[in-house]
Amino acid sequence: MSHSTVPRSRAEADTTKTPVAPGGATGPAGRRGGRLSLRLRFRRDRVLLLMTLPAVVLVLLFNYVPILGNIVAFQDYDPYISDNGIVSMLHSPWVGIENFQRIFEDSSFWQAVQNTLVLFFLQLLLFFPIPILLALLINSVVRPRVRAIAQAVLYLPHFFSWVLVISVFQQLLGGAGLLSQLLRQHGYDGLDIMTDPNTFKFLVTAQTVWKDAGWGIIVFLAALASVSPDLYEAAAMDGASRWRRMWHVTLPALRPVIALLLVLRVGDALTVGFEQILLQRDAVGPGAAEVLDTFVWWNGVRNQDFGYAAAAGLVKGVISIGLVLAANKVAHLMGEQGVYKK
Repeated sequence: MSHSTVPRSRAEADTTKTPVAPGGATGPAGRRGGRLSLRLRFRRDRVLLLMTLPAVVLVLLFNYVPILGNIVAFQDYDPYISDNGIVSMLHSPWVGIENFQRIFEDSSFWQAVQNTLVLFFLQLLLFFPIPILLALLINSVVRPRVRAIAQAVLYLPHFFSWVLVISVFQQLLGGAGLLSQLLRQHGYDGLDIMTDPNTFKFLVTAQTVWKDAGWGIIVFLAALASVSPDLYEAAAMDGASRWRRMWHVTLPALRPVIALLLVLRVGDALTVGFEQILLQRDAVGPGAAEVLDTFVWWNGVRNQDFGYAAAAGLVKGVISIGLVLAANKVAHLMGEQGVYKK
């Protein structure tokens, strides 16, 4: 019998068969067009899905369900109609876009927008690069013990409350603070930077840098940890100096992370620190310290004008979404992924 006519085993014969998936697409059993069916993917990932279910429920309850409350922006909302907030929304009079018309005609709203944008650009220029620089500095430290101490010292202020942070700055820069006392001892007039409207935006930025710059370097250090040491060794063998290695190896590794965080920071441009500014609002006055978040709080909680405050918050949210989409588009044009892929 020739070699071509030797009968093969059943297992060998079965391996030559190509199963046909329902619908005519060929592929292994349970696949359609080369992809696993929804049932098989759910069965494969059911443990991971169960693990993420509590987080999904929390996000839905505290992030998405409250979006329905934006309907009060189109009402003269009165929470005292009923003990049930939903019943109050259903029975509050409908005013349409009247609240939005009031917003755009309110000079205090535009003052809050101006203060918010000024603080955002100032913090973007002065605060955003500092975690990157600190991460590069810590990453260049050779001794692990020194690096660990530096990280601990820089992280610590993040865990302080804003009340404590502002109290520290009050003791240093207030009218009876350390700086004023030193000036008076040498024959100069004292300074009260904490109540000066002209320097308030720089004061807020300095407080933010001192409190959160150390915490911000965690992401950049994690990105630097993924860079292969072989790249640095190859660059050093090619004669690259420390500056050249940082410019051609370190910064390109950080570029995707920088682009992502920059997009998120731009999307969060209209949120510049509610608690921090609210604690100092009375000291410098609303003309210098009123931002959109404090504007919403003051009109909604203090003045009980809930519909007007909700309309201001809705305008802020829509603008923030537009900023995220625009910044993400710029990231795509630069060749980076951004918040989501194309």
